[in-house]
Order: sequence, then C-alpha cells, then structure tokens
Amino acid sequence: MIRASHILVETQEQAQVIKELLANGSDFVTIAFIASRCPSGRAGGDLGEFDRGQMVKEFEDAAHATDVGNISDIVQTQFGFHIIKRTA
Repeated sequence: MIRASHILVETQEQAQVIKELLANGSDFVTIAFIASRCPSGRAGGDLGEFDRGQMVKEFEDAAHATDVGNISDIVQTQFGFHIIKRTA
C-alpha cells in the first residue's frame, strides 16, 4: 500500500506550469485545491492509500516509482495530465 496526492489538469502545458510552480516552492496542497479538476482537489489532492490494481496503470506505475516525499514527472492518462506526490 502507498499513499499519494495528485493534481489533475487538462493539458500538458497546464501541468508544466504547475511543475514549475512546485519546483519554485509553491505548496502542493494549495495548488491542488485551486487547479485540480479531480474531486480530490478539495482535499488538497489526497487520494488516500491504494495498492496495485486500484488505479489506471500509468498513474499506478508513476506513483509506485516515486519516492516518498517526492513529486513525479507529468503523467498522462485517459483522464488528463497528473502530477503525483507520494506521501507515504
């Protein structure tokens, strides 16, 4: 089981702007609340705990490959573009 949060946007350009904001010290939770189009944005992007087989493969692979406390590269799925923060 892992725990992660994410920010979901419609375009790769939006995701790139968010990645740059995060790299410059912006708060993940605040950006998720403002920018994420996923309902989890209201919770700062928190998805809770999940294991393999519960998320779409691209998302799941990226989440599991990201070290705790780090932020993934931009991940594209059928839902849009994700920025994932592994929290536990």
